[in-house]
Amino acid sequence: LARAIHQDSERSRQPFVAVNCASIPDTLIEAELFGYEEGAFTGARRKGATGKIVQANGGTLFLDEIGDMPVSLQAHLLRVLQERQVTPLGGGKPVSVDVQLVCATHRSLRDEMKAGRFREDLYYRINGLALQIPPLRERQDLPALVERLLAETVPGRAVRLSPALAPLVAAYPWPGNLRQLANALRTACALMDEHEEEI
Repeated sequence: LARAIHQDSERSRQPFVAVNCASIPDTLIEAELFGYEEGAFTGARRKGATGKIVQANGGTLFLDEIGDMPVSLQAHLLRVLQERQVTPLGGGKPVSVDVQLVCATHRSLRDEMKAGRFREDLYYRINGLALQIPPLRERQDLPALVERLLAETVPGRAVRLSPALAPLVAAYPWPGNLRQLANALRTACALMDEHEEEI
């Protein structure tokens, strides 16, 4: 969805930069987002590094799992969004940035605010249009999703679900949502005979 928003915007010819805030260790996420100057910390690259925010300049920055971002970093992000400037770690001159921001989370940010794990001011800064994507088990387009995923998994082959498997796939609750479905289909396709057309 974030990529579709980017591609349908005036920024579509500019960079789309995705950052999974939950997958980067707390000790590295600040350097990853804001970049750093040479010698900013032990193990830093010799010439420093450009942060993801600057890489997204002119385009779209997608912060996936923003609810997992450390509170200390949230204040820094809020300052960047307000001032539209990024200062790399270790000093250096601030760099002006213009990004379209799209965020996603599996957490309730309102609950996270009440628990003190998400800044209220940042919440109101990023909470423009909020969309809730329903879990896979509540979607009505499961057959079309399966068809598309199979086409992506085994391009050039007309692979489909067997009549015996289709109702089982439709009835399963898919707690891992689309990722779980895609992985299950990839596994099933890997176990198929080269000339089979049904899984």
